[in-house]
Amino acid sequence: MFGRQRTGSVLCRSCGGLTGVSDETCFHCGAKNPGLFGFAAGLRNVGADLGFGPLILTICALAYGMSLALDPAGIGFQGLNIFSPSLDASLRMGASGIYPVWQDGRWWTVLSAGWLHGSLIHIFFNLYWVRILVPQVAELYGPGRTVIIYTLGSIAGFIMSSSAPVAIIWAAPFLRGPLSVFPGYGMFTLGASAALMGLWGALLYYGQRTGSSILRQWALRNVVYFMLFGLMVRGVDNWAHLGGLVGGWLVARVLDPMKSERTNHVVVAILCLVASAASIAASLLIPVPPFD
Repeated sequence: MFGRQRTGSVLCRSCGGLTGVSDETCFHCGAKNPGLFGFAAGLRNVGADLGFGPLILTICALAYGMSLALDPAGIGFQGLNIFSPSLDASLRMGASGIYPVWQDGRWWTVLSAGWLHGSLIHIFFNLYWVRILVPQVAELYGPGRTVIIYTLGSIAGFIMSSSAPVAIIWAAPFLRGPLSVFPGYGMFTLGASAALMGLWGALLYYGQRTGSSILRQWALRNVVYFMLFGLMVRGVDNWAHLGGLVGGWLVARVLDPMKSERTNHVVVAILCLVASAASIAASLLIPVPPFD
């Protein structure tokens, strides 16, 4: 499957144009090392996302299992929170929110929280959408830029969830009441939905950039559904959803889907994954301060 091709032609890993397996640059788009040292064909067999989708599923499933294993006695079994990790276990794994970020100084949790989940139903639905959205975004932006959008969209979501309500109430205390109309900011928060909203934001921008009304309308319809769902269901972090959407749209705008993916995008994507793993490791290694 991953055998190295040493002669002949391959499809450029960036633009998909036909190029020599040993060419230093793609004749069509100028991408460096378009044949990926002869492994481009094998990697394409994994899919357009180069295995990023299955990697998300694996990491999230492992992190969820670890959350349950850290505190078996605290696992919840009530209603929609069936098989929910305890708050203590979630914080030790890297849950984010107003308390962890501002009270405990665990700023890195704006990255780790996107890989964690709060119940069996929570992880099921989020990973269902991961399987749908990641390959589609990868087809349009390339695998490297998809990783970047996913990661930075998640960070933007948890930064907004942890900061925006606090900043609004600090600047205008009289808005505390109106803020209740848009509930869901997280004293404690976690989940991949902020990153998923980042992918929806990227699809929205692609539709705007290319003039694809069908894609734009499909993405917008689903964004509206996600936001309405968050307003109707208790416990949904709507601020993280909003931040992820805005973050994904802005990152997609900077990356510009009309240009070919470059090698440095792949390098940044790898750094995003390394930073994600480091954020979870930091959460596990640095003790959570006791509640006041």
